[in-house]
Amino acid sequence: MIVNKLNFIGKPDHTLRKSKGKWAAFGILLGIGLVVNSCIEPFSPPEVSNPDTYLVVDGFLNVNGDTSTILLSHTQATNDNKTVEKESGASITVDAENGESYAFRDMGNGSYKLPPAAFDQNKKYRLRIKRLSGSEYESDYVIVSKTPPIDSITYRVDEGRNAMMIYVNTHDATNATRFYKWNFEETYEYRMAYYSSLTRDIPNRTIVPRNENINVCWRTLQSKDIKLGSTIKLSQDIIRDLPINIVDIGTNKLYFGYTILLKQYGLSREAFEYWTDLAKTTQGTGSLFDPQPSQVTGNIHSKSDAKELVFGYFSAAQEQKKRIFIRERLGAYPRCSAPDTLTFKDALEGAAVLLYYYDGLPKSGYLGTSESCADCRSQGGTTKKPAFWDQ
Repeated sequence: MIVNKLNFIGKPDHTLRKSKGKWAAFGILLGIGLVVNSCIEPFSPPEVSNPDTYLVVDGFLNVNGDTSTILLSHTQATNDNKTVEKESGASITVDAENGESYAFRDMGNGSYKLPPAAFDQNKKYRLRIKRLSGSEYESDYVIVSKTPPIDSITYRVDEGRNAMMIYVNTHDATNATRFYKWNFEETYEYRMAYYSSLTRDIPNRTIVPRNENINVCWRTLQSKDIKLGSTIKLSQDIIRDLPINIVDIGTNKLYFGYTILLKQYGLSREAFEYWTDLAKTTQGTGSLFDPQPSQVTGNIHSKSDAKELVFGYFSAAQEQKKRIFIRERLGAYPRCSAPDTLTFKDALEGAAVLLYYYDGLPKSGYLGTSESCADCRSQGGTTKKPAFWDQ
């Protein structure tokens, strides 16, 4: 994860003083590790190599009329390359300070969802978790962070980077928000170099017309970096042209069509400090779910063991959304080497994606190529056009 380093992003002085020594020590250890590669036994802090796993809680209460999502997973050692373990089967609720309770639904694979509800935005809320093992956890009560609307999303090409830069603009006329966080979903259309019009009917040992168009796909990706902004050091609560995403033109995401859905959240000072520390910690690892090189805990605690580590920060916030489309046709049409000409037997029994039957010189036959040249699903997308695509 990466946090945007902007001049107006500020952190309270007491936090900087508290963390300065920790990061200096971490930097010294890292430097030693880079220079010394023999003769000395490497040092691994307990947080890095501890074989135990701890609960990771990611998500927030969306009080703005949309679904809330909580994700449960486990930490792992820094040198552990296994897939992150998700945790299902837990019971998750959100309690209001007036006694009202809202239950999340277990969706499987560590995901829990709460349908939209009419929340009193002047109340405080807390998260409660009960795992299958019987262990219980709860967060501190948190206030609802108000979030102003997104004013605009702008973009322009950076010739030096050969990339499209995407920016966000927002403001709070009451000067009450001050701390911001953003997530986004980017969706792009892409096509393959060759069109496949044939497929195999294995039971009947024949080659037949293909019914599904696998030449055009759409793929949606979630943001991974931590995007934060603060106006605490400014006289006005205004965010102008904060870089929110960089799209490399060489990826061809911008050639056939691209859209970004930006989500904006107001944060409390405590939540902002947590996400700032986490961003610094995870710059070398990638995300909240990846191995953590140092300890960054939040406001969620075990009810039975105060010393048990729990990672995550529960917030309640208004979510503001805005979508834009970019149709600049930047990049290049995909290219592949020439397809092979196959006999009927090779076409039926082989693994090539079949294009069409060619009748001519130098020889007739079925034209075939690789999935990466003719089947867009091989690149992670879906052939189903998103409902919002033609907006």
